[in-house]
Amino acid sequence: MKYTVEKSEDEWKAQLGEEKYRILRQKGTEYPHTGEYNLLFENGTYCCGACGEPLFESDTKFDGHCGWPSFDDCIPGKVEYIKDTSHGMLRTEILCAKCGGHLGHVFNDGPTKTGIRYCVNSLSLDFRKK
Repeated sequence: MKYTVEKSEDEWKAQLGEEKYRILRQKGTEYPHTGEYNLLFENGTYCCGACGEPLFESDTKFDGHCGWPSFDDCIPGKVEYIKDTSHGMLRTEILCAKCGGHLGHVFNDGPTKTGIRYCVNSLSLDFRKK
């Protein structure tokens, strides 16, 4: 897919550094309960850690008790959904719709009224406090 922000892999590596590159560009996962945004509940906007595109508002964040930041909705049009059959599972991968950065996965087991849980790597995000 074509994205409005496209860079070579060398450019992404130079910009992101090793660990963010592994997660955002190579579809990695950070260890649970290690991310700086897992238990952050301040007012603001969560943006793509690669391109800065706003993805999630803080009023959609909840404690999913899963070890990663959890949201029950995204900003419309900002997230791309891809069928993921890796690791012998059927899941839905979520990507930044602007740059294609890997965010995590979305599940239909959320405890809020939407029933959705966006499970996102902290390293895939930047937070802008309001």
